[in-house]
Amino acid sequence: MSGRPVKRSLTLRGHRTSVSLEDAFWTEFRRLAAREGTPINELAARIDTERGDVGLASAIRVWVLDQVRTGN
Repeated sequence: MSGRPVKRSLTLRGHRTSVSLEDAFWTEFRRLAAREGTPINELAARIDTERGDVGLASAIRVWVLDQVRTGN
């Protein structure tokens, strides 16, 4: 696994965007989305809506970390 961020495309409410996350965060983000039965784009859109003035990549990292900390 690479420690460097990897840019990937997402579609949030019909709009394309790209997010750079390290492989470990992408892997865990996908796992958590699958566990919830939620498409990754839908989960990213939900995080985007709740993130306030924080960048989307940072908001995803914090969300993933929170989920891991709570044992999800």
